Amino acid sequence: MSVVHTFGRLISGIWRGMNGVRKFLHLVLLVFIFSIILSALSGTGPSTPDEAALVINPVGNLVEQLDGDPFERAVSEAMGNAVPQTLVQDLIDTLKYARDDDRIKAVVLDLRSFGRGSIDKLARVGAAIDEVKAAGKPVFSYADGYSQHSYYLASHADEVLLHPEGMVFLQGYGRYSNYFKDAIDKLLIDWNVFKVGTHKSYVEPYTRMDMSPEDREASGQVLDELWSTYVADVAAQRGMDSDMVRSFSEDLLDNINASSGDLAQSAVDNKLVDGLLNRVEFNEKLIALVGADKDDEGMFSAAFDSDYLDEMRMFKGPKKHEKNVAVIVASGEILDGVQPPGAIGGDSTAAILRKARFDKSVQAVVLRVDSGGGSAFASEVIREEILALKKAGKPVVASMGGVAASGGYWISMGTDKIYASSSTITGSIGILGMFPTFQRSLAALGIATDGLGTTQWAGELRADRAMSDNAKKVFQALINKGYDDFISRVSEHRGIEKADVDKVAQGKIWTGTDALEHGLIDEIGGLDEAVAGAAALAKLEEGSYGRKLLEKDLTPGQRLAMQLMGDVRWAGLGFSAVSSEQQVVSKLTQWLGAELLPVTQFNDPKGLYLKCFCEIQ
Repeated sequence: MSVVHTFGRLISGIWRGMNGVRKFLHLVLLVFIFSIILSALSGTGPSTPDEAALVINPVGNLVEQLDGDPFERAVSEAMGNAVPQTLVQDLIDTLKYARDDDRIKAVVLDLRSFGRGSIDKLARVGAAIDEVKAAGKPVFSYADGYSQHSYYLASHADEVLLHPEGMVFLQGYGRYSNYFKDAIDKLLIDWNVFKVGTHKSYVEPYTRMDMSPEDREASGQVLDELWSTYVADVAAQRGMDSDMVRSFSEDLLDNINASSGDLAQSAVDNKLVDGLLNRVEFNEKLIALVGADKDDEGMFSAAFDSDYLDEMRMFKGPKKHEKNVAVIVASGEILDGVQPPGAIGGDSTAAILRKARFDKSVQAVVLRVDSGGGSAFASEVIREEILALKKAGKPVVASMGGVAASGGYWISMGTDKIYASSSTITGSIGILGMFPTFQRSLAALGIATDGLGTTQWAGELRADRAMSDNAKKVFQALINKGYDDFISRVSEHRGIEKADVDKVAQGKIWTGTDALEHGLIDEIGGLDEAVAGAAALAKLEEGSYGRKLLEKDLTPGQRLAMQLMGDVRWAGLGFSAVSSEQQVVSKLTQWLGAELLPVTQFNDPKGLYLKCFCEIQ
């Protein structure tokens, strides 16, 4: 019983077919790729100059885990058409290597290609930038324009520089969605919705044409807290009063008029930017500090983050320890079965947790959660494996990222201790189910459904027949029990009276700060604090253990192919010339996949979902 059962299967089948064609073409291209592998391996990879500025150039959104099958992603990266994403931990590791590397004289934040990131992720990278500054190495930020997300990182630099034709745009936080009730009615679809939770808003786009008062109230509170955190963090980094940052955003038109329409100068006048330099001028500034590139005298001597990180991990990677705290990333939608990275599979994530249980080198586990939830069944499968880890004597700590709500909270609540950042969005303790039927749509096309069965249930839960009252009562009973199970388990794991859990549940979302007050988490802290907390629970002394990232195992063939792909990139070869991501078919499949994701992704066997509608823009 899945969302949009029959229609979803049809669309999913079409998508799988198109995706299969894409995979086949990738394999054909591999023949060409491997034909020049040996020449790639014979070349020498990029090396860091004796004196250089490290260029940090995050591309796309900041994520806890890269989306997709690792092997397919490696192929896509080699051909230059992977979805741009940057791992938070990669940036942190790069900056930490640079902090202690005498060859690196300065760091440049090149934020022209940066996308988005939650405050939690941005703050972790910001803290690593601060460590570089504390080591006495200057940090410069340069961009053609700063978005709200990129400016957060830029504010950590010693100097924030902007192209004279650029701008800084701080628009605040918002949460907007499309609402489809009128369209559903015009299409004659019966979108049967079942939920428990006055604030469980994930179903509202299908039942309303606007945001409910309850959702507006809860979301407004969270958005205000996030914006206050952003403003305070940026103001502290820039040595400004918070009101100055707020004024720059809220009085944008007045500020622009005061600068005669010059957006870049307005940013300087309001002390968000230290200077305006074009690219030639910026290169000259860095050349004066670290010297010119030996092959391009107009460019400063530079090391680039991805190449630099590969080099440092190869020669100075972390040493192995006999005792470790394992880190397991649970990022994305929670779905039943085995799922690739970027999604949380009930079976695949449980398998990684089970691996940690039987790994003798693992003494404790940190589950890094960045998810708004999904399948109730898959969430429970994961929780059961966490309980098995605890029973085996291995402490488990949850570390909440930007979002750990609904199903994300379900998989966290059974751990020994929960850490979250002050800006984490969590809670959303509620449950829902949706089952659309299309019998009226079909009737309008002259299509009818008829037949008979041995019981009243034989023809139920068909997308081409209306749900009977009894079927609706069964579905609602399942939802009611699911909600009772949720608040009962929160009560059990968190030591809170069930009635008190219900008061902070009902689908309401909370920031980490509020969640701490309500007893839903234990401490405000990031991943490092969670690892230290897990080690303390396992009675491991500081410095006596390592941090071990556990992921889904690859086959030997996949590992070999990925190594070869890495060697190709290390040798400076790419294959974007034989891959055209601008082709119509490629664009169509990417768009179609994104548009159909809500219809095809949910696969809970009972059709019950612990999902938070908490996308913050």
